[in-house]
Amino acid sequence: MSVQTRPIIGVVGALFERKNASHISGIGYSYLAAVEAAGGIPLLIHLTDDQQVLDAHYQRCDGLLFCGGGDIAPAHYGQTPHPLLGTVEELRDRVELHLARRAAPDRKPLLGICRGIQLLNVALGGTLYQDINAELPGTLDHRESSRRNDRAYLAHPLNLERDSWLAEHLGATTIMVNTLHHQAVRDVAPGLRVVGYAPDGVIEAVEGAGDTFIVGVQCHPEELWQSAEPRWQRLFTGFVAQAASIAGLTAR
Repeated sequence: MSVQTRPIIGVVGALFERKNASHISGIGYSYLAAVEAAGGIPLLIHLTDDQQVLDAHYQRCDGLLFCGGGDIAPAHYGQTPHPLLGTVEELRDRVELHLARRAAPDRKPLLGICRGIQLLNVALGGTLYQDINAELPGTLDHRESSRRNDRAYLAHPLNLERDSWLAEHLGATTIMVNTLHHQAVRDVAPGLRVVGYAPDGVIEAVEGAGDTFIVGVQCHPEELWQSAEPRWQRLFTGFVAQAASIAGLTAR
């Protein structure tokens, strides 16, 4: 496949601190590998408040991927911080909210993973549970894969709506997922539709309700598609195909 027929997928990065050294800008390699294997060209978007730089990145991208990471500042969805709120990445919040709010009306395909599903919900007007176990007592351990020190550990099933894009492309209405989060979608944003739940009722998948391709999943499929649950590769190939279609390209 030629470069000209492969869509460019913007992957928003994060800043990682190093002791006695400058920060590292980047994102987990598994996200980039998943996009590349699906036929896309991943383009890392670094965090900056320079709007000209972000605009240049945005113009080059045929789709955007929002990845896992820290918590979103509750001020962005009208709440005060809960005592169990985790690390907040303020610059990342600003960059991702700006890009998501610009892309949605532009019909640029959007995929959100873990923090990403939460980011898309907040960007479009929804809210979050700041800590699932504290605010929803009796729910599952949604950090089980983390506690087992195995990011690919399949902890529970994800139950999908039969008429959802995810169910169609994964070829299943129930599929096993890993779980590495303590926050979740609370009030669903206008323009989003809930299409998947964990067994305890926690929202774990959303899709756009309009013409824009928007998919968000709470699990980490970038850790699953190569071995633990290969069907998750179809999420990435479907997303890249949507980006290619919007851009007038042909993805594999």
